[in-house]
Amino acid sequence: MSTRLSFREALGSRVIVADGGMGTMLQAHDLSLDDFQGHEGCNEILNITRPDVVRSIHEAYLRVGVDCVETNTFGANFGNLGEYGITDRTYELAEAGARLAREAADAHSTADQARYVLGSVGPGTKLPTLGHAPYALLRDHYEQCARGLIDGGADAILVETCQDLLQTKAAVVGARRARRAAGTDTPVIVQVTIETTGTMLVGSEIGAALTALEPLGVDAIGLNCATGPAEMSEHLRYLAHHSRVPITCMPNAGLPELGADGAVYPLRPHELADAHDTFVREFGLSLVGGCCGTTPEHLRQVVERVRGRGVVERRPLAEPAAASVYQSVPFRQDTSYLAIGERTNANGSKAFREAMLDERYDDCVEIARDQIRDGAHMLDLCVDYVGRDGVRDMRELASRLATASTLPLVLDSTEVAVLEAGLEMIGGRAVLNSVNYEDGDGPDSRFARVASLAAEHGAALIALTIDEEGQARTAAKKVEVAERIIAQLTGEYGIRESDILVDCLTFTIATGQEESYRDALETVEAIRELKRRHPDVQTVLGVSNVSFGLNPAARMVLNSVFLHECVQAGLDAAIVHASKILPMNRIPEEQRRGGP
Repeated sequence: MSTRLSFREALGSRVIVADGGMGTMLQAHDLSLDDFQGHEGCNEILNITRPDVVRSIHEAYLRVGVDCVETNTFGANFGNLGEYGITDRTYELAEAGARLAREAADAHSTADQARYVLGSVGPGTKLPTLGHAPYALLRDHYEQCARGLIDGGADAILVETCQDLLQTKAAVVGARRARRAAGTDTPVIVQVTIETTGTMLVGSEIGAALTALEPLGVDAIGLNCATGPAEMSEHLRYLAHHSRVPITCMPNAGLPELGADGAVYPLRPHELADAHDTFVREFGLSLVGGCCGTTPEHLRQVVERVRGRGVVERRPLAEPAAASVYQSVPFRQDTSYLAIGERTNANGSKAFREAMLDERYDDCVEIARDQIRDGAHMLDLCVDYVGRDGVRDMRELASRLATASTLPLVLDSTEVAVLEAGLEMIGGRAVLNSVNYEDGDGPDSRFARVASLAAEHGAALIALTIDEEGQARTAAKKVEVAERIIAQLTGEYGIRESDILVDCLTFTIATGQEESYRDALETVEAIRELKRRHPDVQTVLGVSNVSFGLNPAARMVLNSVFLHECVQAGLDAAIVHASKILPMNRIPEEQRRGGP
């Protein structure tokens, strides 16, 4: 037998064909309530009670030439098994399902065609973005499922039919934890479900999904379920243009129609083959297959048309960005800087702080919405306040802003537990503010803990130019600290340069002391030099720090002029009160010069 390529190697070398619907195939069998051990509709039980039926479905697909089969484990999760009161059987049912698929795949493998097993991880019935269940609870049960799939012999974990980005992240992180515990590098694939509305069930656009999920380190991303191939075309086009990882697609056999005996799927086998032929050629897909209503005959024709083709080369335009649960927001804005609204910060906004302390959360949300109207692109959320339970406050506010605001969040706290609480409420991609070297860079330092948190959740990071000696004051020192941070984040934590936002910091220049006069100029020069050395790195600045101590009118002018100079030097993002930044042409010349 020839040397067997790993699944990841095969995915990168040719078009792979997966199987079709499992659930609709099971429904065609005459199964009794005893077959389900009294848990009617719990298909995963059949891995224990009727392995013959499950194996026969795998074999039906394998006989028509598919490269891989999915395990009968779609519902082996907290939401589905919880409805039957058997969540303690998650690992058992997942392992049994993977073992059945492994046996069938191995029996049909030949020297010319290796067969693979995709461990199916379904979404369950609980959407954490809508508060149905906590993120950590779902993550831990997904980890049990993935552990069973890996132990049973799955070649890859397929997190599929995803309807909520926070649920998807819980499943991916759970799978990654399982493979780390098992000492494997099992690939993780994600497939989201886009409804006929053009978004995921909770309202996420495909761009938000890609921005949130690709940084989690997934090996491929794509679409499945909900619709037939026709409705998937534009979303696949977006992935083809922007995804840095391989693309997958497993549509239903068309949109279901109500027949005399229930749902009927109208898409004929040759139509599915036609669609995949087009998708492979035009969008460079690497893995294709079917979902609800697709049969072995559907997949036989897909195999004949596309299996074994070379993957069409793509040149994706990767766009570093953050995302709310609804939309993606690029870090680089075409005509301006990225404006991060500063008024949802308990340390900087009295109105927000008082609303938070009084638990007037609707007022907090309205302050956030005001910033959207003022032109902010992201919101800086800081709940740190002496004597408060920051974890509780962050959960309350992050969960509300995650759905009530269309903007991504910058989670801002000195406490790692508070940052983690925020990440566990947000389905989109957040930015963490911040990391620095104030207490060093050892394994127990805040730097290490925050960087690890960002790596697990796929978050971007704001890095402050502070080291063990304090806040860097000269341009040279700021750049030196930034270089050290960039090297460590990219080298040790796998964070891309384009996902690091360096804050070169500034002191106020309103102290009246001679040594502070150059502080703002040093910051401008640091930004310019850092962008010269690292054009992919983002730069960010809390602009209003420069004007502490001045009256409001003077602060508005100084902040606006300082921001203009920083943008000219290469600043990408600024934490500002957007409505209090003036265009340069609206500031009188004598005020720009600092005159009366």
